[in-house]
Amino acid sequence: MTGKTGRSWREAITVYGRPRVVAMSFLGFSAGLPFLLVFSTLSAWLRDEGLALSTIGFVSWIGITYSIKVFWAPVVDRAPIFILTKRMGKRRSWMLSAQLLIALGLLGMAMCDPQAQLQQIAIFALIVAFGSATQDITIDAYRIEAADKLLQGAMAASYVFGYRVALLVAGAGAFYIAAAQTWQYAYFTMACLMGIGIITTLLIDEPEHPVSTDTERLEHELGRQVGLGKNKYLVGRTASWFVSAVVSPFVEFFKRNGLLALLILLLIGTFRISDITMGVMANPFYLDSGFSKTEIANITKIYGFFMTIIGAGAGGIFVLRYGIYKPLLLGSILVPITNLFFVWLAVSEPNLVSLATVISVDNLSGGFASSVFIAYLSGLTNTAYTATQYALFSSLMTLPAKIIGGFSGVVVEAVGYAWFFLYAGLLGAPAVLLIVYLMRRDRALFAVKQ
Repeated sequence: MTGKTGRSWREAITVYGRPRVVAMSFLGFSAGLPFLLVFSTLSAWLRDEGLALSTIGFVSWIGITYSIKVFWAPVVDRAPIFILTKRMGKRRSWMLSAQLLIALGLLGMAMCDPQAQLQQIAIFALIVAFGSATQDITIDAYRIEAADKLLQGAMAASYVFGYRVALLVAGAGAFYIAAAQTWQYAYFTMACLMGIGIITTLLIDEPEHPVSTDTERLEHELGRQVGLGKNKYLVGRTASWFVSAVVSPFVEFFKRNGLLALLILLLIGTFRISDITMGVMANPFYLDSGFSKTEIANITKIYGFFMTIIGAGAGGIFVLRYGIYKPLLLGSILVPITNLFFVWLAVSEPNLVSLATVISVDNLSGGFASSVFIAYLSGLTNTAYTATQYALFSSLMTLPAKIIGGFSGVVVEAVGYAWFFLYAGLLGAPAVLLIVYLMRRDRALFAVKQ
């Protein structure tokens, strides 16, 4: 049986055996491993060492690095790394450099004592976050350039699988190791596991980097409008590079969407505020509720992993069945509502059954909302500027939440966990209202065209 592409079911399934598709799962693992190690796992380590919640909240601002990667994405997209780029190619050279930086940062964290060397841990965590954000930019670009459009679905699916496995390792795995040994030993182990990404980068081939005619025309027109022309001087060449690498992707996005682009960016910036803000204090809450590190790993990490996968799968099915906006609206409502379950857990006697119930609801809704939102962001991206535009979207997606999340410890210390979870849930209201407006606007435009 064949589909619209002329491929049989067997051919469609065996695409996951192609070398570059398989490699994406290992690159996904490399991308996902550092994330929790500078976010919720780090929060748990610091809380386990007795640090104040307000301090943990402020340390979480390190995660803002992921939200501002758009500022150096054009450099990663266009600039070479001396001899390394000549030997390995543009994508692989940046990828390898970022992975080595992450490994070194994790080793640095592993050699520190949080109570006596908190500043050093924060510096090393910032190095890890910077390297990780840079790796994300490069892997996104590699994924797009390494396979044609028909294979992008398989490439993305392979990447997500590896990323989720890495989150399980950096979450539950780190908790298990810390329970059996120390947190320092856990971070040393994570640094060694970065070798998976390093080896993969050394084995894969560099993809081609085609530039479309439309892209060249847009960049030439922008250069002409600002009076650059074919300036041979250093300043002129630098300005020309800036226009083509930095200005063009943003001009194209606003030209394509008009004033609606502002509302789209506002939605991107508010969609994940609720769950990211709550996530900063999730692990400290579990520990303060009396759950052991092993119990947290078993339920919130391993069991939660499968709930997230189920939720993400359901999100993909809903998008296929109902389009993008209805599932997007449902996801924006479900995520803040699940905070009410955390309120219930905070005011009730904690036990494993109630924790499993809350994790089920939270991870199912979180997985659903995440997969739908990724589908929405993918539809906004122009393939001519995928890496830079996607960096813009993913940066904006987390920046407001990271800033607000930095004050989460202060809020918990002032009003307690129950009121904090309610407050975090209410932060999701603007995204719901924006989606409703966009849905109605699209319906009105469709009615006019009819």
